[in-house]
Amino acid sequence: MVVTRCSEEFKRDAVGLVESSGRSVNSVAKELGVNTESLRKWVLPARSGPGSGAGEVVTPSEREELKRLRKQVRELELEKEILRKAAQYFAKEMSR
Repeated sequence: MVVTRCSEEFKRDAVGLVESSGRSVNSVAKELGVNTESLRKWVLPARSGPGSGAGEVVTPSEREELKRLRKQVRELELEKEILRKAAQYFAKEMSR
């Protein structure tokens, strides 16, 4: 069994990915290569309410930035999916 310590930044980003993507904790954990239960423990405080994790309150400007970043993530995920499909198509064409 390999024990790996994750930075706080990585944990925040992983939680953000779960929250913004609408995907399951299990799906995100597999993609990131982390234990599902570890990610679930990181996500729980974030889901129990705004500011509950560290006693911080989200300001209106932070809320706008979060909204903008979530939109950007959706766009990037769409672009990634398009590129994945294009790569599959061209790989198929090259094998003919």
